[in-house]
Order: sequence, then C-alpha cells, then structure tokens
Amino acid sequence: MKAVLQRVTEASVSVDSAVVGEISNGICILFCAARGDSDDDARYFAQKIAKMRIFSDENGKTNLDVNEVKGKILAISQFTLAAQWRKGNRPGFSHAEAPERANALYEIFCSELRSQGLDVEVGVFAAEMEVRIVNDGPFTIVMDSRD
Repeated sequence: MKAVLQRVTEASVSVDSAVVGEISNGICILFCAARGDSDDDARYFAQKIAKMRIFSDENGKTNLDVNEVKGKILAISQFTLAAQWRKGNRPGFSHAEAPERANALYEIFCSELRSQGLDVEVGVFAAEMEVRIVNDGPFTIVMDSRD
C-alpha cells in the first residue's frame, strides 16, 4: 500500500468539470492499493495518518494532527503510485491491486479515517479526475507499507 500525503491550504477533485470533493485546511491523500495488501493495512494507514503530527503549533513546531487543527481529508485513489518504471520507458502497473479489490481497500481506508473523527471528501474511483492541490509548506510525505 502506498499513500502520498500533502498538507494543504486547499484541494479539490473534479470529474467531467464538476467538483466532487474539496477541502480547505487539511491533508490531500493519494492512495494506492498494491497486490497483496490487506484490510488491516488500509486500517493501519488511516489510523497512522489521523494521528500524524504534521501541523504547526503556536511555536511553529509540527506537533498537531489533522483533528487538532480541525482539518479535513481529501482522499483520492491513484493506482499509478504502483508504477514499475525501471525497465523501459513505459511504466507498468501489474503491482497495483485489481480494481474491485482496490476499491474495497480504498473504501475501508476512507471509512477508518471517518471513524477517527475526520471529515473525509473523496474522488470517484477509477474515473478520470482533475486534482488541484495547494501544498502548504510544501509538506509532503510518502508512505509505503513495504518499508
């Protein structure tokens, strides 16, 4: 499982020019389920992200989590994070989970984020989406369950 977290001042996702999810202050998450990922992996990622202290306190130290700053989450499924890029010039995606299972893991991930008290906006699974992100910092973290 992979996720790219970006602390944002705003982010949105659109499908066919219609906004389907948007947030102001919070975290935009690009989420990828890889072959072999489990329901527990999805829950663990969500629990870890909910508690990750990436927001500044009154002293400018990153001591606050997204709940503490009343931030929101924009979670977008992005299978291309599983790209295999070393061989040739065209990336391969055979390490990405099959769509039906990947969607189930994405739903578990989003549901667990919500169970942590977070307001979660989402994209549309398997749709062509336009994502707009205003990264705050910039502050970006790459998570990989195989690390």
